[in-house]
Amino acid sequence: MTCATCVNRVERALKKVPGVQDANVNLATESARIRYDAAGDTEARIRRAVRDAGYEPRAAEQALAPDASPWAGFAPVALGLVLSLPLVLPMLGDLAGRHWMLPAWLQFLLATPVQFVLGARFYRAGWHALKAGTGNMDLLVAIGTTSGWALSMWLWLGQGAQHLYFEASAVVITLVLLGKWLETRAKRQTTAAIRALHALRPEIAHVLLRTGGEADLPLSEVLAGDRLVVRPGERVPADGVVEQGETQVDESMLTGEPLPVAKGVGARLTGGSINGDGRVVLRATAVGGESVLAHIIRLVEDAQAAKAPLQRLVDRVSAVFVPVVLAIAGVTLGGWLLAGAGFEAALIHAVAVLVIACPCALGLATPAAIMAGTGVAAKHGILIKDAQALELAHRVDVVAFDKTGTLTLGRPRLVAFSVAPGVDEAQALAAAASLQSGSEHPLASAVLDHARELGMAIASPDAVRAVPGRGTEGEVAARSYLIGSLRWLHELGVTPGLLQGEVDRLQRQGATLSGLVERATEGLVLRALLAFADEPKPGAAEALAHLRTRGVRIVLLSGDNRAAALAMGARLGLRPDEVRAEVLPGDKAAQIEQLRATGQVVAMVGDGVNDAPALAAADVGIAMGTGTDVAMHAAGVTLMRGDLRLVEGALAISGRTVAKIRQNLFWAFAYNVAGIPLAALGYLNPVLAGAAMALSSVSVMANAMLLKRWRP
Repeated sequence: MTCATCVNRVERALKKVPGVQDANVNLATESARIRYDAAGDTEARIRRAVRDAGYEPRAAEQALAPDASPWAGFAPVALGLVLSLPLVLPMLGDLAGRHWMLPAWLQFLLATPVQFVLGARFYRAGWHALKAGTGNMDLLVAIGTTSGWALSMWLWLGQGAQHLYFEASAVVITLVLLGKWLETRAKRQTTAAIRALHALRPEIAHVLLRTGGEADLPLSEVLAGDRLVVRPGERVPADGVVEQGETQVDESMLTGEPLPVAKGVGARLTGGSINGDGRVVLRATAVGGESVLAHIIRLVEDAQAAKAPLQRLVDRVSAVFVPVVLAIAGVTLGGWLLAGAGFEAALIHAVAVLVIACPCALGLATPAAIMAGTGVAAKHGILIKDAQALELAHRVDVVAFDKTGTLTLGRPRLVAFSVAPGVDEAQALAAAASLQSGSEHPLASAVLDHARELGMAIASPDAVRAVPGRGTEGEVAARSYLIGSLRWLHELGVTPGLLQGEVDRLQRQGATLSGLVERATEGLVLRALLAFADEPKPGAAEALAHLRTRGVRIVLLSGDNRAAALAMGARLGLRPDEVRAEVLPGDKAAQIEQLRATGQVVAMVGDGVNDAPALAAADVGIAMGTGTDVAMHAAGVTLMRGDLRLVEGALAISGRTVAKIRQNLFWAFAYNVAGIPLAALGYLNPVLAGAAMALSSVSVMANAMLLKRWRP
């Protein structure tokens, strides 16, 4: 499909099929979402309807094929450039006072393959548009270029003229093919998010057989109720409940939070999350399309289905432009004949109308500006992959930010170390760091980093034993310690005692707490309290302040408890009403939809898999390049650095690029609006019409290249 007319034509064809209740065609993904009666031969009729409308039906699974080469499909464009360049050189020579005109036969040999081989797609699409009673860009290209080629043939064979217009038809087709190729490259990005989400599913599940033993089965054969083994380091194959074992699970793909979550018997596991260092057995409760991951995939698909192409304005105008130009050309031909002019002169004037109306600049206006704008943006670390995002970003009213990893560093730090009365702080911290010196746990790394910053000597512990989901115990300097979560300490009967006030205060601030306990003669005694928290990214508060100066409203979305979210919001300079806490992954997209329902243009900035539905649901999705692949695929804009100031830069380059697109479209139409009447009245011959058309292209390109001077 090439334009909005194609979408309408396919939708109409699908809705006429008996049994089809509704059909929604998405140009960006070249896919259709159809609700129909599955009985009988409805599916076969659907495929037949698509083919009869002039398109080739393909299975949805083909959209999940690996990415093609970035240069896939460029061969026709390259061939067009090679054949068109010799035709353009004489025209450029004329501007410099040189006469490099090629022989007519050579012009014919160069232009004809471009016209009828490379341009065949425009004839096919234009013919289907005509049969549907509509007009589109393809039809305009076919009519305009065919007129230029036919006029050249008539002048050459009929009059022996050497000043022909083969270069006009060849260059137009080549440039429009270039624009279509760029559009196709952008379309490939739309299915990348879905492929990345599917990649989270392991291909094989270890199923415990009822007859005993274990079998590796494809994930598609796993049933609800099956008992599955998940080994250390593997991805969880399906949603389920732990029946045996204990472990730590990385659920950042779902929650966006970096801390592993302890899982024991009775705990729920989500398919796609990564198992830690424990072997567990789970009973599958949801598989296939019923899993949480499948639900996230559907959210991304549904959000993408609502996207519209940037080119829709040009297509709508072209639908009216084609019959208008044809009518003017016909009136021109008839008018000159009635005025007594010969058929040759009348035909030249009519063809001049078609040549000046040829959509060279019109087809180039948008791609040229997009190429220049995205190129300079990429140079400064802003990767724009979605033309829809480029079109809307400058109109953003609200920017919603994920917290962890986006506004914060995404790694915990030891923010408080409170000791019980009479305990030496340095000795207690050294003991805690030494006890965890062999652990890879993020909280252990935070303690070690803090101790190293203070220049402390870290000893090697003895008799160390990790308690999955709880903490670590061992001996340091002949004294027995254990360090772990307050939940574990509560299970062991350890109370905060005099540190209860600190516990309350730090929990109100949203900190994650652990305790250092010594096995003393009087039993287990809490010696110190450790508080962990994430830190704002450097410059985050300033970046948010700069966005406010643009009149943009800020919203913070976080899965943390309200106290933690408000505390971080305050450090970032946000008001309490700008913070939305305890937002579950599926609810993030709903929050975005609520904001959009008020008529505001909403941007979402995130970095985790859990942000993917919200990134896709937003008018503009902005992913941090330091985040997950899924987030970057779901978003239309990716910031290649973790610098939040680039968010404002993305909005700014969008405004500049859209302004250039509008200017280019204005100039493209202005040449036609001014040139068509002149050509119809005989003041503009085909030679000048071709020159004006070429000048319009040069103007559009030169205007677009001014974007290279942009700086964030």
